[in-house]
Amino acid sequence: MRGETHTDTRMKAYILVEARMGKAGAIASAVHALELPRGTLLSADVVTGPFDLIAAVETSDLETLMASVTDRIQEIDGVLRTITCVGGKPVA
Repeated sequence: MRGETHTDTRMKAYILVEARMGKAGAIASAVHALELPRGTLLSADVVTGPFDLIAAVETSDLETLMASVTDRIQEIDGVLRTITCVGGKPVA
């Protein structure tokens, strides 16, 4: 709302991961083991559907988020591609 001051500048994002066949579990384990500078892994779950894993992360800024995805998650063996969905305001 107008006039409000937000002190929490952390951003949340969901990273959809497509994995090579048979690699989803290993990728989930590797994501859980990642260290994200200025970021926090909230969850990493193997799912069904067009993607094999969905990771939720919270970071301090967009640059950190992109570094987490490109420098860390996309380098995991078996990751074919990722799609990052930046979250908006929480819905009550």
